[in-house]
Amino acid sequence: MSAILGSVDNGSGGCVSPEGYLPRVVDDEMSRALRTMPAVLVEGPRACGKTWTGRRFASSAVFLDDRVRAALSAGMDPASVLNGTPPLLLDEWQLAPGVWNPMRRACDARGLKGQFILTGSADPPDDITRHSGAGRVMRIRMRPMSLYESGESDGGVSLGALLEGGECAAADCGSALGDVLESACRGGWPQWRDADPGIAGDAARSYLDEISRTDVSRVDGIGRDPVRVGRLLLSVARNVATEVRHTTLAADTAAEAQHAGLERRTVASYLAALTRLFVVEEVPAWRPHLASRAQARRTPKLYLADPSLSTAMLGADVDALMRDLKFAGRLFESMAVRDLQVYAQLNRCSLSHYRDSGNLEVDLIVEHRDGRWVAIEVKLGGADSIDEAARSLLRLQTKLDRRKTRAPVKLVVVTASGGYAYERPDGVAVTPITHLGP
Repeated sequence: MSAILGSVDNGSGGCVSPEGYLPRVVDDEMSRALRTMPAVLVEGPRACGKTWTGRRFASSAVFLDDRVRAALSAGMDPASVLNGTPPLLLDEWQLAPGVWNPMRRACDARGLKGQFILTGSADPPDDITRHSGAGRVMRIRMRPMSLYESGESDGGVSLGALLEGGECAAADCGSALGDVLESACRGGWPQWRDADPGIAGDAARSYLDEISRTDVSRVDGIGRDPVRVGRLLLSVARNVATEVRHTTLAADTAAEAQHAGLERRTVASYLAALTRLFVVEEVPAWRPHLASRAQARRTPKLYLADPSLSTAMLGADVDALMRDLKFAGRLFESMAVRDLQVYAQLNRCSLSHYRDSGNLEVDLIVEHRDGRWVAIEVKLGGADSIDEAARSLLRLQTKLDRRKTRAPVKLVVVTASGGYAYERPDGVAVTPITHLGP
């Protein structure tokens, strides 16, 4: 039943590493975590590469599918699946949540680091994991591949270096707006990395259909209407990268006359389930101390896990995006958020956004645990657009109460169009996303 795989030396202590594994930014976090804690839980949306990363570091594996879950329900001792050579991978553990407590007890009994790697594409109800993982389990979030991981960014401009105040400089990368939008339509899913964008889009739509049909109900045992879930996903796609409220989403689901809109409470319930599946993600509002009378707003921005999910729901391709550059800008922001979440996590940073009552908006604040922060505006490109972004960033500086909020380490404009990474005379850095890396 344990389904231990054969040994394959991967040079890092694991022995079930899949052939052709592409390095991921979380690999460094995995190495640290396995040296620090008895168990590591890798969480993220389906198909983002969790199993392959788990296998990269594992010496044995158990794939907890419905067959294993049925055996556990029939009375098999959950501890019987924990006997593999450590680190033992327990893949999609939430399908057999009965293994959680035996795994926790095994961590205590063995008293060793790096015993288990768990992967999960759903965050189960809190009553399964509440408190019991403290001191035993370190959680690592995975997302679809960033452009750096897929080889579409050279990483010449490091977020870590920017947080240290380093210079932003790199040669012309040669990428065009259409290339970046094509990458957004294809998405960061490892198995579709080399696929035609149209094929990748079909796969992303099928992915969302499956989420709507089964996963969104299975995550917490509450039945939900797949058609209504699909309508909500369509509304989220239309409103991606905005401070959209539940009432707005509810009204938007009734945009077509033949449909009754979802109630606000239903929207909240569905979004909570989609968040547990790591399909929907919020970027919270940043709340600095301000010297001006402006009030920082508190509404989070809403994103799907990958920009390809938005284009799949809307049936959009590169040509359609080039005809609607306003939406293309929001889709590009969605891609930038995906990539910066990956890079920020490695650098022990969090992401937020800023908007105040004076209507000043800054797309992203990357904040380190020690208080250092970088402000980022995300623009498709063009001199006028970059100038506007730089003005917003510089204006934010003037609003801060320097006695309570430290000055930013760097002000950065991230663009979609190719070219050089450089520093402007006013001190604002500009870099194409195809230069950005961890």
